[in-house]
Amino acid sequence: MATSHDQAEGDEDEYVVLDLDAISEKVHIPSNAPYVLSGLDTLNPILIIDDKIKLIGEYEETVGTCIVLSENDATPEVHEETGSSEAKSFSGKSITNPNQVPRKQVKPVCQSQKILRFKLLSECESENEQSSVKPV
Repeated sequence: MATSHDQAEGDEDEYVVLDLDAISEKVHIPSNAPYVLSGLDTLNPILIIDDKIKLIGEYEETVGTCIVLSENDATPEVHEETGSSEAKSFSGKSITNPNQVPRKQVKPVCQSQKILRFKLLSECESENEQSSVKPV
């Protein structure tokens, strides 16, 4: 995390969006799997998930700004019943709408100008082999 001293010298945190869409249908990634992300300062960072899945990444500039949001459950809306004397039988009771769709509350976390798209390393190796084979 950058301190105010670091930011005063021009060092700022840089965020990158990790895009795993290309592999999500090919490989199951457990939600709590340990991972190692290395080589962020290279053209092709490596991501190893659960010591089994090896991925290679490639940076892409975004057209606009990617905004990362966090999601929390919103508290349900509660309405206090007030009104005519006929409604006094509900006096002091809270009423919630059972048909109300659960709501989510989102807050911005950070923004990014880069996306790091990952592919399986085995796919990249087969692409390189095909491109290096020249027809006779």
